[in-house]
Amino acid sequence: MFPNGMLDDHEVEVDVPEPGGDKNVIMDNNNSNIAAMSDLLTRMTTHGPKKQGTERKKMPISEAKEVILEVELERLLDNVDLKKEAIIAVEETGVVFIDVIDKFCSSKDIMSRSADASAEGVQRDLLPLIEGTTINTKYGNVNTDYILFVASGAFHAIKPSDMPPELQGRRPIRVELSGLSEGDLYKILTEPVANLIRQQVELIGTEGVTLEFDDDAIREIARVAALLNKTVENIGARRLHTVIERIMEELSFKAAEMEKGSKVGE
Repeated sequence: MFPNGMLDDHEVEVDVPEPGGDKNVIMDNNNSNIAAMSDLLTRMTTHGPKKQGTERKKMPISEAKEVILEVELERLLDNVDLKKEAIIAVEETGVVFIDVIDKFCSSKDIMSRSADASAEGVQRDLLPLIEGTTINTKYGNVNTDYILFVASGAFHAIKPSDMPPELQGRRPIRVELSGLSEGDLYKILTEPVANLIRQQVELIGTEGVTLEFDDDAIREIARVAALLNKTVENIGARRLHTVIERIMEELSFKAAEMEKGSKVGE
């Protein structure tokens, strides 16, 4: 009877934690994500969950199941050192992604070297982390020997060989990616759930106007974006933003003045 939920309406008495918490922690009771994050931070700074008193309450079995589950999970976490577990996870399975690494490298062919001072400073600070060192954090020492460092860059003005030899040696695997084709741009416009086309449809929909894009129109947007990337500057998928913005510029201003229920096709 119990597994089938036939007793869910029966009331039982359960010991539940008393309400209350850290007054110094600001949290939104209506947002479960903020509450969970606040609880996690409290655990990490106090070496575990705070001990709370309990009070006996009468509630239906359907509600008591969730309360008992939460209490048991709290009890399981009592013996877990979250700081230690987090540091071990970072040291053994951590991945650091360094974007636009080409921005702080200088070409050997460029005569002007005004930006080299700051670039070399970044390189000096970054090199020990990649080579492997122990850094001091507020949660303890973290060793970077086994952390995976992945770097990426456009390398339009410079070549990967222009990077310091030490940085090149610490990243022996090099992969060169090809530019986005017209087909790739079409997939970006259609396959993601919250793609750029849907964003524009929903945005115009707030004015009570229905916006429709034919498949031929979407393919033309992808074709123009690919052409501009080849002839002007290859900025990848960001080109789709500029093309769609130009298409929607006039409609964005006129949509508010259209009658509710109007339909617009692109």
